[in-house]
Amino acid sequence: MSKNEQKAKAGVNPRRKAGFRLFLLTTPILIGIFIFSYLPLLGWIYAFFDYKPGLSIWDCTFTGLKWFTMPFANSVLRGQFGRVMANTLGINFLYLIAMILPMFFAIFLMEIPSKRYRKAVQTLTTIPNFISWVLVYSAFYSLLSTEGLLNNLLVGMGILETPVNYLASSSHMWLKMLGYHLWKGLGWGAIVYISAITSIDSEIYEAANIDGAGRFAKIRHITIPHLIPTFFVMFILQIGNIINNGIDQYLVFSNAMNQDFIEVLDLYVYRNGLVQGNISYATAIGMWKSIISLILVFGANKLSKKIGRASCRERV
Repeated sequence: MSKNEQKAKAGVNPRRKAGFRLFLLTTPILIGIFIFSYLPLLGWIYAFFDYKPGLSIWDCTFTGLKWFTMPFANSVLRGQFGRVMANTLGINFLYLIAMILPMFFAIFLMEIPSKRYRKAVQTLTTIPNFISWVLVYSAFYSLLSTEGLLNNLLVGMGILETPVNYLASSSHMWLKMLGYHLWKGLGWGAIVYISAITSIDSEIYEAANIDGAGRFAKIRHITIPHLIPTFFVMFILQIGNIINNGIDQYLVFSNAMNQDFIEVLDLYVYRNGLVQGNISYATAIGMWKSIISLILVFGANKLSKKIGRASCRERV
């Protein structure tokens, strides 16, 4: 009689025992997720009190939903919050439109016949993703400041009479942020599409070659349709982050001249909470942000499923 049969006879299910062992292997990961992702959510309690730094939360006045309604309390706060939301949604809407660029960049890379040149281009466009935004700002400062390379070149050629401070200008601020974002993340964003392209069955392309399909026909009828599911996944993730811009990019590029056009929601929370010390108000805004993000993720997921079903019906 085998060991498994003996265990089964003794009332021990080998599969259940193996599954329990696998669960034990994941326990450290689950504990880490709980400690670093869910335990900090206890800090949401600050949103319901008039918290003063240095005091215990239980020594502060309970305010209920006061801080959640604060952005709409008067015309000044409504104007500030409206401006911040306009910047946040406007910049992220441009990001959504530009999401298709990494996909086409990946297609462009895979169409390069020379593997050495392809790898060189991919490496050079991926490296900026790992550069700190502080260093990115330093690089653009050396190029675009009044003493930068571009101004020295244009003034020296007689195109400009006086240097222009491009970094301090508030004109086209959303497009500038999009440009910095693409410069830093285009190559990195293309990696997932490159992986999807390499997973396409080569026999499909060989059959297309036999049928006389050209390069653009194969891209249109084979490559792009196979990349659409990946694009939808990335689109859903970006929808969930439509009000999550982060802080670092906007903090380093912000100044007194462009602040009204660059202050996004995360930067607004940072300045209210850590700079001005209004922890309770900043926490309440952060909670609003999390709730809205969850709603957007579930909504985008439902929409993508409907679109996927509709496309399947059309194919049938």
